[in-house]
Amino acid sequence: MGNVDKRNRLEAEIFSYRVAKDKKVFIFWNGKQVKILKGKESERFLAKIADADKLESQLIMAKITGNFKRGNEKNK
Repeated sequence: MGNVDKRNRLEAEIFSYRVAKDKKVFIFWNGKQVKILKGKESERFLAKIADADKLESQLIMAKITGNFKRGNEKNK
């Protein structure tokens, strides 16, 4: 994973997730919801994340959320 996270941002554990009763997965970035997975997509995510370590799981969530940051987000 050497060249993927050059600035070591994923070590801060900026991504998290929560699984609902209906198996929907809510992915959060810095406490803000950025993505909802359902159906087959959520099943694949849960299978991948089950045996991943902390850094790997951060990378998985970063890849799934994709390019959602554009630089125009407001900081509170």
